[in-house]
Amino acid sequence: MNPLETIRMAVRALLRNKLRSFLTTLGIIIGVFAVIAMVAIGEGAKVQVEQTFASMGSNIVIVMPGTSTQGGAMGGMGSMPTLTWDDLKALRNEASALKAVAVQMRTAAQVQSDDQNWTTSIIGSSPEIFEIRSWPVEDGAPFTTSDVDVGAKVAVVGRTVVDKLFGATADAVGHTIRIKGVPFQIVGVLAKKGQSAMGQDQDDQIFVPQTTWQSKIQGGLQKFIQGAIFASAVSAEATPRAEAQIKDILRDRHHIDVGMDDDFSVRNLSDMANAVESSTRVFTGLLASIAAISLLVGGIGIMNIMLVSVTERTREIGLRMAVGARRRHILAQFLVEALTLAIAGGIVGMVGGYYAAQALSQAFGWPMLFRIETVFLAVGFSAAVGIVFGIFPARKAAQLDPISALRYE
Repeated sequence: MNPLETIRMAVRALLRNKLRSFLTTLGIIIGVFAVIAMVAIGEGAKVQVEQTFASMGSNIVIVMPGTSTQGGAMGGMGSMPTLTWDDLKALRNEASALKAVAVQMRTAAQVQSDDQNWTTSIIGSSPEIFEIRSWPVEDGAPFTTSDVDVGAKVAVVGRTVVDKLFGATADAVGHTIRIKGVPFQIVGVLAKKGQSAMGQDQDDQIFVPQTTWQSKIQGGLQKFIQGAIFASAVSAEATPRAEAQIKDILRDRHHIDVGMDDDFSVRNLSDMANAVESSTRVFTGLLASIAAISLLVGGIGIMNIMLVSVTERTREIGLRMAVGARRRHILAQFLVEALTLAIAGGIVGMVGGYYAAQALSQAFGWPMLFRIETVFLAVGFSAAVGIVFGIFPARKAAQLDPISALRYE
């Protein structure tokens, strides 16, 4: 029998009971719908995590000072200054796996323009911080090493600070702002970065030379750094080697014996990003697995209805065999019917899942990433369900005795 004729007969048989055919495919539709929607949202969330950590900088390693203890109470990481300016110089000169090293000291202060004020984060650092954090200056230029050497009162500001002090369309370069009453000239405006992985507005910051920060804004701790050290490895593959070199250099400088705890901590943003991404991937897989159960339920529904169809059409099957149809023709017809139900349900579920993911993305501000391989996987899986659960009813129909089938009431 011609395959096209088999498909035509299968479709005609299904259309004779449109409502039953639709209800049969409903389980497949719901399953594919849920799989497409959940995977699209999950993949979008994973990409957003990658972009968020990438916006913080590439191959970043953060060195935090130690913890203080008073009366048995731990002060938390960073509460005891243990990193020195000589440590910073040693890392720059001795750690071959590091491309750039900079200090980052932070405080909050009120900033004033001519007619506006805003409280924001003031960060003292050196020009290398912009390279480490992969943060280009959009307007103007970053401050220089010479500005750090002379303690120049210059500032590089984030886009949020510009919006609050001067307006969204203002050109802030060259304007003067006052930080804690001290005038600073804006020499650069940073490109917009958005929120960090912790939900903080990265554009709500002002960068000033570290020497100016110590002398005009916060004061210093003499030889100790009042903050953390940021460094970037020469490549992503060199990050573990960079961490090991940092630990070796600092342990040697701080005279920490073998077996003793470090008085500092080293954090790798790549490890943090991988942990968050892994959690997102597991959660997406869990949701997709739950949704896939609907596909199995839909497959059972197809098998049930096809068994009923075989019973209802026993005389038809016997008549077809009597006029020359072979068992393989009967098997093919019922298998094609089951496969048609499954694929039709998969296509409807795919379209519905796509629009549902778009609606959720717009309503809740969630990211969405629609991958074509997910479509093929979902529709292919629904087709496999149709074949697997359609084989038994099709075999039952093909094995009917023609004489008994013709006598069936």
